[in-house]
Amino acid sequence: MSQGKYVIGVDYGTDSVRSVLVDASNGTICSTAVFYYPRWKKGLYCNPAQNQFRQHPLDYVEGLEHTITSCLSQVGIEIAQQVKAISIDTTGSTPVAVNEQGVPLALTPEFAENPNAMFILWKDHTALKEAAEINKHAEKFDTNYLKYVGGIYSSEWFWAKILRTLRVDESIKNTAFSWVEHCDWIPFLLTGAQHVSALKRGVCAAGHKALWAEEFNGFPPEEFFTSLDPLLKGLRERVSQEVLPASEAAGTLSAEWAQKLGLSTDVKIGIGAFDAHMGAVGGQIEPYHLSKVMGTSTCDMLVAPSAEMTGKLVKGICGQVNGSIIPGMSGLEAGQSAFGDAYAWFQKMLKWPLEQILADTNTISDEQKEKLREEYNEQIIIKLSKAAAALPLDVKDELAIDWLNGRRTPDANQELKGAFWGLDLGTDAPAMFKALVEATCFGAKKIVDRFIEQGIPVKGLIGLGGVAKKSAYIMQVMADVMNMPIRIHQSDQTCALGAAMFAATVAGFYPTVENAMEAMGHGFSDEYFPNQENVALYQARYEKYKAMGAFIEGN
Repeated sequence: MSQGKYVIGVDYGTDSVRSVLVDASNGTICSTAVFYYPRWKKGLYCNPAQNQFRQHPLDYVEGLEHTITSCLSQVGIEIAQQVKAISIDTTGSTPVAVNEQGVPLALTPEFAENPNAMFILWKDHTALKEAAEINKHAEKFDTNYLKYVGGIYSSEWFWAKILRTLRVDESIKNTAFSWVEHCDWIPFLLTGAQHVSALKRGVCAAGHKALWAEEFNGFPPEEFFTSLDPLLKGLRERVSQEVLPASEAAGTLSAEWAQKLGLSTDVKIGIGAFDAHMGAVGGQIEPYHLSKVMGTSTCDMLVAPSAEMTGKLVKGICGQVNGSIIPGMSGLEAGQSAFGDAYAWFQKMLKWPLEQILADTNTISDEQKEKLREEYNEQIIIKLSKAAAALPLDVKDELAIDWLNGRRTPDANQELKGAFWGLDLGTDAPAMFKALVEATCFGAKKIVDRFIEQGIPVKGLIGLGGVAKKSAYIMQVMADVMNMPIRIHQSDQTCALGAAMFAATVAGFYPTVENAMEAMGHGFSDEYFPNQENVALYQARYEKYKAMGAFIEGN
């Protein structure tokens, strides 16, 4: 047994939080635990018809305690006493309004049931108007304050969400002292800090979503915000200008949380970052290789030596920030607003008749109904994938556009809608699913094309996440569309594993994140190579996809 080299990685996803306890000497996952957010699962505080998606901080707090204590109980007290650091990743941009003590307003009695006082999830698009205003407003300044976020500010991001909330909820406007990203708040919580001024913000969230840049010596000036809307007056000064990479410590575990978790107050807490960024490290990212975290959406991460990025700015992506993924390298982020979510939408459409029939029948028990639902959920995408893979390919096949939750990159536009083209009475569910899969892969190719057009080579693809691990059909289409091999990482838990790698660096077990990645990486399980017989056909269909997208966007 290795002595003293244990760390915990915590990964907050859209539906659940997962913690892993890892032997930092070799990356072995000793225990793992998952907690599904109970309030989120019930659909509380959300309104999909209005693109409103909120999560209660209690889901996060309860999940944090449950998963870490569960991991520790599985390994015993001897190993628990050797845990030296914890690092956290979360979705983003997922900000929340806080009081002067750094407490999310939803954790105070007055705001306990107010959705505007809760974390505004990454996929919330209620701030479309505000994002458009920020983009127009930025044109008035000699300095291009959007240059490091691809030139387009998104409704998914920090300042747009804040401005929209302050406009629609006077009680929040009058009470909120500052705003904090989810990935920054959890380390703040664990270290027991008592004032928001003590909160240490990560360069990842600040640079990619909140307009922080080294060139600006922080965020854009006060004038940028107050001239956008006086509601933002003074907020810039209450949002810390100092940011840190995730390889550094936010502090040590507070006495309160040490007692809750059964850990020492000597445990170091790392600076937080976004899930895809730490996931790229967990998936052993390499310079100029696009690391694709494929879940409900995709986040596409690429790192390049900072010196080689001098003078290069990629338009229409989610930013490029020095040190946001690996210190000493520029981190570039792109992605798609719907990937697994697109397949889940189609699955839900096909499930509708079954749900109605089950709701109306009294001939079987509730337990039997739930079993049928589980079997159906488990089998539907598997069956669709098998049937779609067996279909012959033709340039004239049904075509889809994957903007079912808007478009993240290239060139963010969350108002865009998805579409199907070329349907007739012969179109069936497998044909529509095939078109949807191809569309998500075409959307991924648009991202690669943008990098290459802007002078950033893409030397290879790395697939991470649930879709990459579970669907050979989708990954083969991806390889064919990209005309490029895609390696699938061995680990099912790359984001949590990446957080553990950062924790190992914070603990001092490794001098750099790269050293931790090399020692703790799990390697790759599969590799998909393009089928050259399909490459030319998919290229022809890709041209149709681009033309169809241009038509939709022009209308």
